[in-house]
Amino acid sequence: MADLDGARIGMYGWANSGSIWYRHFLSWLGVDLSRLRWCVGPVDAPRAESIVRSLPEGVSEPPEGKSLSDMLIAGNLDAMYSPPRPERYHPHDGPIARLFPDFRPLEKRYCRETGAFPPQHLIVLRRAVWEANPWIARSLTDAFIRCNQAAAEAYRGFPYASPWMEAELEEAAELMGEDFYGDGLEKNRHQIELFAETGHGAGLTAGRVTVEDYFREYIAGDNA
Repeated sequence: MADLDGARIGMYGWANSGSIWYRHFLSWLGVDLSRLRWCVGPVDAPRAESIVRSLPEGVSEPPEGKSLSDMLIAGNLDAMYSPPRPERYHPHDGPIARLFPDFRPLEKRYCRETGAFPPQHLIVLRRAVWEANPWIARSLTDAFIRCNQAAAEAYRGFPYASPWMEAELEEAAELMGEDFYGDGLEKNRHQIELFAETGHGAGLTAGRVTVEDYFREYIAGDNA
């Protein structure tokens, strides 16, 4: 990973959950995060005005009228992270390509060595709604778990969303177990701890936030 030492890297958001996992991945690769120069902004269409309110020293935004893709193609960035495929990406002849063309073995090794298949999103409720009707939280959680289970069963029972979906599912299960979209706190505890540690290392939290800090009321509710 010597090519990324001191590199200029574009990222769609500074404090987004995905951005924290990107940092963790780079750190796992052996990249010194303190030497990277970051640029935070839109991947494709430039914004009319900045929506970033506060960025750390040394973290910049694209010039007015420019996107991260513009900067990458022009040579003003060395690499960028993008959750969706950039519009000008093509694996063979596009001006934007993958940094790791054969990414599957690398991602499998990351999963084996770190124990992480990064979760990102939470279902949230307004506090007033939850306090007035605490049963909603458990019912909503149970409903999403059942939907996830139904989707997994459908894929396994009729795995033809792509020509090789069955092989994909078997390969994923061999690496991560059948329940690789595991729900609930304990199944994700290790990954939450990695997330919290990486966020603190990036200066996004003033102190190290524990799993119990994040989900104190949830844990208290289960023990009530």
